[in-house]
Amino acid sequence: MADTAQRRGRKIMMTAEELDGFLADERTCRVATVSADGTPHLSPLWFVWDGASLWLYSITRSKRWAELRRDPRVAVVVDTGHEYDELRGVELTGTVEFVGEAPRTGEPVRELTGVERLFAAKYFGIDELPHDGRHAWMRLTPDVVRSWDFRKLAGL
Repeated sequence: MADTAQRRGRKIMMTAEELDGFLADERTCRVATVSADGTPHLSPLWFVWDGASLWLYSITRSKRWAELRRDPRVAVVVDTGHEYDELRGVELTGTVEFVGEAPRTGEPVRELTGVERLFAAKYFGIDELPHDGRHAWMRLTPDVVRSWDFRKLAGL
C-alpha cells in the first residue's frame, strides 16, 4: 500500500489497523473523475477494501466508467460523522486498473474470487456474487492515502 504518512494531521490520522477496519465497515465511497472537457464529476459507489486496494464495482454504461476508460486517474473519499468531533475519513488517489471482463458475466478470474466474496457478503449477506452483465471491476491501488479521525482530538 502507499505510504500513509501525511504532513498535517499526523495526530488524527488513522493507524493501518484503524484504516482497514474503517474501509471494511463503511459502505459508500465518492469517486471523483474528470470529464473529457475537464469538468470534475463526483458519484457514489459501493466498494470493498482488501487491505491494499480499493475495488470499485461500477455499471459499465455509466459516465464514471466512460471517464475512467478515457483517463484512469481517480480520487476517492470514504467518510462518516455528523458532529465535528465525530468526523472520520479516508482519501485515496491514484490510477484504476480494469480487472476481468466488462461487463462482468462470471468468467473465472483468479484476482476477483476473494473480492467478489467480500462484496457479496458486505452488501448482500451471501457467499457468491450474482453477475448481472451490467457491472465490472476496477482496482485502485492508491498512490496516496490520507486519513483523519477527529475523535482523536479529544485526547490532544
